[in-house]
Amino acid sequence: MRSYDPDLTPAWKKSAPVPEVPADHDLVVEEVSTGFCGAVIRCEAGTVTLEDRFGKHRVFPMEPRGFLLEGRVVTLVRPTAAAPVRPTRTASGSVAVPGARARVARAGRIYVEGRHDAELVERVWGDDLRIEGVVVEYLEGVDDLPSIVAEFAPAPDTRLGVLVDHLVPGSKESRIAAQVTSPDVLVVGHPYIDIWEAVKPSAVGIKAWPTVPRGQDWKTGVCRALGWPSDNTGAVWQAILKRVNSYKDLEPELLGRVEELIDFVTTP
Repeated sequence: MRSYDPDLTPAWKKSAPVPEVPADHDLVVEEVSTGFCGAVIRCEAGTVTLEDRFGKHRVFPMEPRGFLLEGRVVTLVRPTAAAPVRPTRTASGSVAVPGARARVARAGRIYVEGRHDAELVERVWGDDLRIEGVVVEYLEGVDDLPSIVAEFAPAPDTRLGVLVDHLVPGSKESRIAAQVTSPDVLVVGHPYIDIWEAVKPSAVGIKAWPTVPRGQDWKTGVCRALGWPSDNTGAVWQAILKRVNSYKDLEPELLGRVEELIDFVTTP
């Protein structure tokens, strides 16, 4: 007698197996039936909670083949509990110093253009800045930079570093920066119109930052082009900032300049 496989489904009709992926915290996936895309913030018995870039939460069952990870169908499973691992690196990539106390603030400072710039620098270099005793302040623009520098009165033991947006040849910012000539001041910059652009598009789930026509507010134009709320760019920025976990999420053009400023103000 012949023996037959109890499953008579033709091979071409059977679904190919998909990988099982632990629903680790901050894993970004897309739910297949709704298209909702977000990061894992909670995993409970049989369900996973996702948070999208605007802070909206949705709870989904962890069904087989229920999610997309980087375009591939996967099955989310509960992550295996593990003992907490002490980080060996800071968000900037420096060697972590567990238990290190913040140093008394130096007289020197780093100035950046706006609040968003300051928040991004704190997000990635905060641990390093506290150990070095460097305070970051924001200027709300650089139009008055020469007078601000004069009022600061830089000296060899009170150095000033300045990070400028859109510091490219021929720009208004480059002309203003050229007026600062003190050897105890270092003015550097990145090529981006706004600090948002220094965040890699992949970190926020987009292919590229859109081009905004001249004369239009850049943040508003970006939000409209991407379908983000354009009436509250502050909230959009906070959602972007949450996606920045380390220096790997930033463009090299910003990384090198911030490291340069920290070295400048901390070197005797």
